[in-house]
Amino acid sequence: MSLEANRFLVLLDEHVDDGAVRAALPPAAPVHVTSLRDAMSRGPRLLDDTTPDLVIVGCAAHSELALQVVRDFAHRRSDCPVVVLYEGNPNGFLGPAFRAGAEDLIALPQPSMQLSFQLEKVIARRHGAGATRDPAPMIAVLGPKGGTGKTLTACNLAVALARAGKRPVVVDTDLQFGDVGLALGLMPQRTIFDLATAGGTLDAEKVDGFLVDHASGARALLAPTRPDQAAAITVPFLRQVFEALRTNHDFVIVDTPPAFSPEVITAVDLASHLCMVGMLDALSLKDTKIGFETLAAMGYDPADVLLVLNRADSSVGISVDDVYRLLGKLPDVLVPSDRAVPRALTAGRTIVEADARSGPARSFIELADVYLKVAAARGGDVSQAAGGSAGQEAAPRRSLLRRRS
Repeated sequence: MSLEANRFLVLLDEHVDDGAVRAALPPAAPVHVTSLRDAMSRGPRLLDDTTPDLVIVGCAAHSELALQVVRDFAHRRSDCPVVVLYEGNPNGFLGPAFRAGAEDLIALPQPSMQLSFQLEKVIARRHGAGATRDPAPMIAVLGPKGGTGKTLTACNLAVALARAGKRPVVVDTDLQFGDVGLALGLMPQRTIFDLATAGGTLDAEKVDGFLVDHASGARALLAPTRPDQAAAITVPFLRQVFEALRTNHDFVIVDTPPAFSPEVITAVDLASHLCMVGMLDALSLKDTKIGFETLAAMGYDPADVLLVLNRADSSVGISVDDVYRLLGKLPDVLVPSDRAVPRALTAGRTIVEADARSGPARSFIELADVYLKVAAARGGDVSQAAGGSAGQEAAPRRSLLRRRS
């Protein structure tokens, strides 16, 4: 969005040259420049007199006065972003500025055209925040027992969706021991901890900068690298992250830890689809049954939850009929055992990438097809779903999935 149609209130300390700021603003735009001290004394009257679309606060040192002005103006006009211009190295000032309510912090000096571009981005973000679009499907991958393959399922599902031409993102909410990065062969250069401690406004563009790209086209928001960093991720923060990701991706896949922790309950609450992952053995099925009972107590019909069973070989002595008698529902996707799966994991690859013709890969591609058909049905074009016909196969699958926006 262009700067020409906006009004600017520029508040500077005595060490910042207003010429550099004026050069970045359109000559014809209404610009009111005054000192930080004047802004502090006039407060709301100054906002009422100038009615700005953007407040620019400039300082050349760690200024408590600048922080107070940011805090005061951001509180009084939540619809008007406050940008801080800081001359020199902002280390030590960045965090306090964002906590005070700054929308962005821009280091000076820099060319006027670059400064103009960064100010345009701030205004565009704020205007874009009001844009409406249907949120993307969000799939919470659940499982009360560890080691059943939730991460395996989430990552292979994401890669399969990406190979179908979609834009999926995986969020690792196993905040202490998350393995999405390992399963996808990604280095944790940026994690959800870095996003949580970055400060400032949380929007889709900002979250995007902390995602890690996978070769398939899938993306990931990785778990913290140390267990002690998990405390920085709060439930309100996770809610904002999920909402932001659903505005600019086709699918949001949430890999969860083996518990009904506050983070998992938040994912369940916001998800449009629930996917329960277990294994075809007595211990896992017992815990899967407890998982379904817990969801039922939370108000979710187990019939609306898709069931994936990993390592589902008939040789274990448990049949599909046994599963139905225990859980009251049939599994939707059976993933067979295959030595290629641990080999692929060791190499940092999903089985969908390593051997798309293998039994496990075909099962995960089938799982992706289920969600592709549901997404296509929501858009009114079932015929565009990947694989299969719209009329016969998609209809019974859709009934298995919880569809809440």
